Amino acid sequence: MKIIRENRKGLGYIPIGYKLMLSYMIFIIILVSVNGYVSHSMYDASMRKQTKTNIQGTVLQIRDNVAYKTDDITRVSSLLYEDYGLTQSLRMNQYGKQNYDRMYQIIIPKLESAARSIGFSQRLSVYFHNETVNEIYQTRVERGGTELVEQTYDIFLIKRIMEKDWYKEIPKEVYSETMQWKQIEQDADEGRISLIRRLVDTYNPLDLEEIGVMRFSVRLRDLFESVDYAKLGEGSTLYVKDAGGKILYASGMPAQGSDDSAAAKGKYITIKEMMGKQGWSIEANVPITIIEQEAKKVRTFIISMCVLCFVLFTFAGIFISRYFAIRITKFVSVLNAFREGDLHKRINYRGKDEFSQIATALNGMGEDFEALINKVYLAQLQKKEAELEMLQLQINPHFLYNTLSSISRLAKFGENEKLQKMVVELAKFYRLTLNSGKTLIPVSSEIEQSGAYLAIQKVKYGHRLEVTFDIDVNIWPYETIKLILQPFIENVLKHAWSGDRIHIRIAARLEKDMIVYSIIDDGMGMRPSRIQEILNPSSESETGYGIRNIDQRIKLQYGEQYGVAIVSRPGIGTTVQIKIPAKKRKTVSIT
Repeated sequence: MKIIRENRKGLGYIPIGYKLMLSYMIFIIILVSVNGYVSHSMYDASMRKQTKTNIQGTVLQIRDNVAYKTDDITRVSSLLYEDYGLTQSLRMNQYGKQNYDRMYQIIIPKLESAARSIGFSQRLSVYFHNETVNEIYQTRVERGGTELVEQTYDIFLIKRIMEKDWYKEIPKEVYSETMQWKQIEQDADEGRISLIRRLVDTYNPLDLEEIGVMRFSVRLRDLFESVDYAKLGEGSTLYVKDAGGKILYASGMPAQGSDDSAAAKGKYITIKEMMGKQGWSIEANVPITIIEQEAKKVRTFIISMCVLCFVLFTFAGIFISRYFAIRITKFVSVLNAFREGDLHKRINYRGKDEFSQIATALNGMGEDFEALINKVYLAQLQKKEAELEMLQLQINPHFLYNTLSSISRLAKFGENEKLQKMVVELAKFYRLTLNSGKTLIPVSSEIEQSGAYLAIQKVKYGHRLEVTFDIDVNIWPYETIKLILQPFIENVLKHAWSGDRIHIRIAARLEKDMIVYSIIDDGMGMRPSRIQEILNPSSESETGYGIRNIDQRIKLQYGEQYGVAIVSRPGIGTTVQIKIPAKKRKTVSIT
């Protein structure tokens, strides 16, 4: 308290809080408030207009998509309408072989080609006046309400429809072709609509004699597939209406009451686009709330920008006053250095205010942290290295004893080829395990060491052990902590057997900036409580010591975000995943 009182009595001392507040806060608040209000007003009006334009563009795109499909059917019908060869063949009455040739060489191929040239499902039915033409029609089988046969064609005689109203209502053709889109017969019940068009004899353009009628029947959901209210937003509705105002297709949940009344109340924006050739219209009712949502986004953006400007202007004001800027910059730079692990940086500061006390305390804190971290880190590192050496001492004699016993048996039974393979792999295993005492080794050496271990075990277990390696070649340039795969493989061979055979898959992948090892087996698996006991024991336990050792070594070397994860299901198998950072090994150039 004595030091503080003396500093307060010092010449020219003013607390930093008062300086910042008196110098900049009034200026910043006024500037940001005025700028935010003006910007919000302008952006809000602009976004409302832009949102309505976007909705208009979406409706136009939907209209064009529907028009594309109707034009596709019209195009195919025009191919048949203008096919002089088809017209000529239908003028003549033919029987026997001549009629057979006409059917299977002219009529059927043309109809089949027309039916298949449309890019979606449809039924093509043609009705001919020529009674020498054979009727051909297909039996359509439905399963669960879905017709299995589509893109088909049927041939009928015109007498089947002569008395039907829809045929009588087809406009006569005088100097140009006519066509109609309408729902006839069972179209309404089946959710379909048909394009009806005459086939005429164009040989005499002054007397366009009818020789038949075409009917293309398509599903409404296929024709109006692009009519989807979700493209406009939640709560919107889309209607396709014919020239008389009848709704042919609707998408979305209509509002209570008619769409016209809803629009009249001001709750919806109604956008209507015409389709000229068919006389249809596409009508969209879009809730005002969608535009309000866009306005809300603008408001949120403006508020965020005001907050950002407030922060930026605050720092700008700080930089105007060099007296405070220099001091704050020093503290920030030292704190950032501490955060990045550089505890050697210090502040050289002279003064009689709070900054001098902070600088002294910060320098002392840096010295204390550096000493403490070095002490703890070295202790932990030495402990883990000792544990690794102990683990290796535990692994190597036991493994060597078992392997030498296997070699002895092979020699006894004269299996020289297996004996030689086991000796070679044993030598490779110990060469890679020792690795001149190095902790970090190439990834290829770790994979090779695991392969050598498995090759020895393969000689021991024979066909009962199946091993698959799935290694990404992109991981070869990187390095890894040694001896992190073999303990898991050994654990599988000790504890995972659920029958007389087992399969182990070892995979390694480069995922973004990490190397991910996977050891997968199809053994007996483990319960979640067992996994929890291995990775996070409630007390000191020998269970899973080797696994925890590997996990702790990885975390100590690379950080808490890396380590070991285990997923297992009893009776199915276990997957162990090991994540380490992808760090390229250092290469030494020899000159």
